[in-house]
Amino acid sequence: MKMTRLLTLPFLIVLLIIAGCSNSNSNSPTKNSAGEDLKEQDWEDITKLADGTKVRIFMWGGDEGINRYMDEWVAPNLKEAHNIELERVPMDTNEILQKLSTEKRANKEEGTIDIVWINGENFKNAKEFDLLYGPFSEKLPSYQNFVDTESLDIQYDFGTEVEGLEAPWGKVQFVFLYDEEKVQTPPASLEELKDWIKENPGKFTYPDANDFTGNAFLRHVMYDAVGGPEKLLEDGYSEEVLAEHQEQMWNYLREIQPSLWRKGETYPATLTDLDRLYSQGEVWMTMGYNEARAESLIKDGVFPESTKSFVLDSVSIGNTHFLAIPFNSPNKAGAMAAINFLMSPDAQLAKYESTYWGENMALDPTKLPEEAKEKLANMDRGASVLSPEKLSESLLPEVDAEYVNWLKEHWVNEVVQKQ
Repeated sequence: MKMTRLLTLPFLIVLLIIAGCSNSNSNSPTKNSAGEDLKEQDWEDITKLADGTKVRIFMWGGDEGINRYMDEWVAPNLKEAHNIELERVPMDTNEILQKLSTEKRANKEEGTIDIVWINGENFKNAKEFDLLYGPFSEKLPSYQNFVDTESLDIQYDFGTEVEGLEAPWGKVQFVFLYDEEKVQTPPASLEELKDWIKENPGKFTYPDANDFTGNAFLRHVMYDAVGGPEKLLEDGYSEEVLAEHQEQMWNYLREIQPSLWRKGETYPATLTDLDRLYSQGEVWMTMGYNEARAESLIKDGVFPESTKSFVLDSVSIGNTHFLAIPFNSPNKAGAMAAINFLMSPDAQLAKYESTYWGENMALDPTKLPEEAKEKLANMDRGASVLSPEKLSESLLPEVDAEYVNWLKEHWVNEVVQKQ
């Protein structure tokens, strides 16, 4: 799954300008369009303010299963439950934050975005430069009743403390997808993957480092080179650790490059491009940050029915992604009510089903109502989805978001141009 697009240098420059010229603070009282200070309101009053309003959610739109979940399940059910009209606006997260940063600089107090799907590097920068409203998550009943609020993956987003500025929406785990009619035994480690790539030249590639999924693939190689995430988690971003282990990582990527699709002379720009190569049979594997995402693509005839998934025994990175409210949302009450609904057991279970999206819940299963627990226990995520036991065996946490940027900045020079 793709949640963010990495920040560009021009955007970071804009943010630095904002820091120097803005006197606003995300922790200061923020009014909604009706002039109410929501931080002082009871939840019942917030839902009354939200009733009959329109909420615009800006989010990545590159996955048809996700889009259908939002349009066909969330929108009508949110309307029925809370009389809120939901409008989904597809836009890459990087572009969304550029828009917000421009509005912040212009002191535009009422924007056009109510909710943004966000995490990782984008959240880190949005928090630092006061682009978000909050804290708000503790006001949400779904957060209080059904989320493990003490869990580190809820309290931290890629190493950045959340502090109520975003609410958890889902959890995903990185998996590889393959066609079992062409790949009888998938590799179990990065070393085996390297051997498979060499034995099957042209049948594997990965997206550009600027793509969220491509960068995640590179982080798997980085984890393996360092010996696991422990050293990367101890002190946050560490150039000393990178200096000690980076050559092993670059050597691995250089070694597989000549055997990649088109001999590594070009890379898919996005996961969508890689999926297209897989669906056309040009490559025999794709990948993604959602352990169940293949199911909807199989049902829609995009991926072959023989598609299955695998994880590497040594490493499979997982993380939590979030929803946030911009500092100048024109309908903060509606945004809070919509986010609370998106975190409800019904919405989370519908998202968990492979009919649309198939990703894991942000909720703690032990805190679900009994009816929801029973439904969860009886749910079949599909033949392409690995068992929860297999997924949990290899699950490793994300590390500081600065590593994402570091990989983006160095990959071209160390790999692409070294060919």
